[in-house]
Amino acid sequence: MGPVVLFAILATIAIVAALGMVFSRNAIHSALYLVLNLGTIAVFYLILNAPFIAMVQVAVYAGAIMVLFLFVIMLLGAERVGREAPEPWQRPLAISLGIALAATLIFSFFADPQAASTVTTMDASPAALGIALFERYVFPFEVTSVLLLTAMIGVVVLRSRKENRGG
Repeated sequence: MGPVVLFAILATIAIVAALGMVFSRNAIHSALYLVLNLGTIAVFYLILNAPFIAMVQVAVYAGAIMVLFLFVIMLLGAERVGREAPEPWQRPLAISLGIALAATLIFSFFADPQAASTVTTMDASPAALGIALFERYVFPFEVTSVLLLTAMIGVVVLRSRKENRGG
């Protein structure tokens, strides 16, 4: 399997996980599909020989941000909405996506190093990332922090309105 086939498999997993996240009726299931999507993106970074960015992807997004999302979901009580049985397509989809991601990850560890040399690499050292983040990408970095702050304030406002209405 070459890098193009590996990319196609990972891209398919990422797209299907994103669609599962969007179309899932349960907020917890959507969050778990998002974790799968973020894990797939981390594998993309590993294939690009950027292990630091992959570790940050897993630690920050799949770890910390998802904990924040789950906290918001539980704060709003969204996990109690729609307690019906899962859709019949969800379990096979989740199992097949998990197996495909695990197989791709295992294959990428044992792949031919010569095949990976055709992929363009980037300087992924923490110092280079810090310089790039705070020199070239300072505006998107600040916009992201403002968006996260706005989302947290929105949750507090929505929750307080719900409590004031007695619900």
